[in-house]
Amino acid sequence: MTEVNEVSELDDDALSGAIEALLLMATEPVPAVELAQALGTPVVRVEAALASLVRFYIETKRGFELRHAGGGWRYATRSEFAGLVSAYVLDGQHGRLSQAALETLAVIAYLQPSSRSRISAVRGVNVDGVVRTLLARDLIAESGRDPVSGAILFTTTPYFLERMGLRSLDDLPPLAPHLPDANTLEAELLAAAQPVTTTATEAEDDIDPE
Repeated sequence: MTEVNEVSELDDDALSGAIEALLLMATEPVPAVELAQALGTPVVRVEAALASLVRFYIETKRGFELRHAGGGWRYATRSEFAGLVSAYVLDGQHGRLSQAALETLAVIAYLQPSSRSRISAVRGVNVDGVVRTLLARDLIAESGRDPVSGAILFTTTPYFLERMGLRSLDDLPPLAPHLPDANTLEAELLAAAQPVTTTATEAEDDIDPE
């Protein structure tokens, strides 16, 4: 309770800094309501701070901006620097995909549409950074949201097919031997998520006779 009171008493500068910290950690757009709940501050005050940050980044000509999109707020590079960012990501040593990126791309290709959490479950590691790289290279794209969880779903792009020399996803080769079988892995994940239940008969069978 004390921590909430301390957060709610932040001055305007401290509140802006706290909002920046939360948004820098976010992997998806964050609604103002959610930010307000996290900071224990009225939504009106958070919205005013967000508007102030938007103006500040424009006036100081930052290389990034604060955008409201997808029902929430997130940081993005400014459009006038798109060419520079693309060149940095795609040219030279940055043109090659890392092993982690290749594995993540394979998971998406075979299990699409896939959410970040599903991809992470398959690979066993956090994939936020790798997904951003694949998005920047136009190898994957957002394709709506999961109807149950609301998580963003990702699929491969026509550019992915072009780079792979494929006419369609039907031409994807069998999974490489070092990757787990997609269907088997999905079945294992679903089974692991199911609650363990014990019937009355099974419970009786477990009781040792006297």
